[in-house]
Amino acid sequence: MKEFFSLERIFSWLSLLLIIVFVHVIYSAQIRPQAEALISENRSIESSDQNLPVPRSFVIIVKDFEQEACFILMLWATAIISFKGFALVRQRVQLDQHIVPIKAGIKILPQDTYRYSRKIQSLKNTQRQFLLPRALETGLHRFGTTRRIQDVSTAIGEVCETESERLDSELSTIRYIVWAIPSIGFIGTVRGISQALGEAYRALEGDISGVTSNLGIAFNSTFVALLISLFVMFLMHQLQRAQEKFVLDTQKYCDTQLIPHLANYDEHS
Repeated sequence: MKEFFSLERIFSWLSLLLIIVFVHVIYSAQIRPQAEALISENRSIESSDQNLPVPRSFVIIVKDFEQEACFILMLWATAIISFKGFALVRQRVQLDQHIVPIKAGIKILPQDTYRYSRKIQSLKNTQRQFLLPRALETGLHRFGTTRRIQDVSTAIGEVCETESERLDSELSTIRYIVWAIPSIGFIGTVRGISQALGEAYRALEGDISGVTSNLGIAFNSTFVALLISLFVMFLMHQLQRAQEKFVLDTQKYCDTQLIPHLANYDEHS
């Protein structure tokens, strides 16, 4: 599956580059200018009337660099999950097809496995690398070699287990993103609190604007990061569940569509 992996790797890094440019352009052109204008307006409201409530805005909550980084990671994870989900849908289509057409009542003898394997070998190279054709071809080859149905079931189970482990290992990038997002939010929290402490002397003089704005950075970064991490984690678990179900459905397909048609060698020897 080297071609597929290289395609996924290219897609992953290219999508990250495009997402960085896209998000940064939006922040530079829209979010930060609007946030600065609203902050200036809020300061004038505070200076004119201390009792008047200061309105909050989405652009103020997400204006800082930590929130920008969190949105970049969220979109990157979403792109990777979407790519993997699309690839999974392509493989699930084969579960509705008869890759190895076997008529009802027909029994496959060990010497017939090569003929049925050619049906799989006639598929396109990318389709042959999918799980179902690999599991079927492995099962047929094992039956032709050992002539034992139990060995076929074991071989198919090993292929499906290996695929399950591979799919799980490929989620490492998404798991890292899920970990990184709240960590970036915590960095914003530390930065905001440290800057607020630096403005403490002004608060003693009666000017608390610096303290409140920096505390806003701290709490906003944590708030946004936690919400985004919850969303990404939900998508990751949905993908993981779909992958596990696909592997189980593939093994079930082999158990119902191939193994019952294998002839007991002792009866035909």
